[in-house]
Amino acid sequence: MKHILIVDDQLGIRMLLKEVFSQDGYEVSLASNGLEALDIAEKQAIDGVLLDMKIPGMDGIKILTYLKEKYPSLPVMMMTAYGELNMIQKSMDLGASLYFTKPFDIFEVRDAINNLLKK
Repeated sequence: MKHILIVDDQLGIRMLLKEVFSQDGYEVSLASNGLEALDIAEKQAIDGVLLDMKIPGMDGIKILTYLKEKYPSLPVMMMTAYGELNMIQKSMDLGASLYFTKPFDIFEVRDAINNLLKK
């Protein structure tokens, strides 16, 4: 079973994504901030990360940078409410696999992640 880590400070988004990916047969871990996310990534085998760009305390770019330094082959998909192309570009330059702009279509996100992780 593939294990996905969802990192978002909004409880509603975490719960929605958990429900969708659990129904698809994923083991799902949830983190509401960067320290929680990095702690989970160190203690558990993660196959993919769905990471919000804007997180209090440690932003998505910092979390992405840390994850890619420590786990270079780990697929990280960014979620952003920003229309800021420079943040998206920076995350792609740092090794993000995909990005989604909020509000996103949950089925598009599910399909994209299924395609990425089930290769």
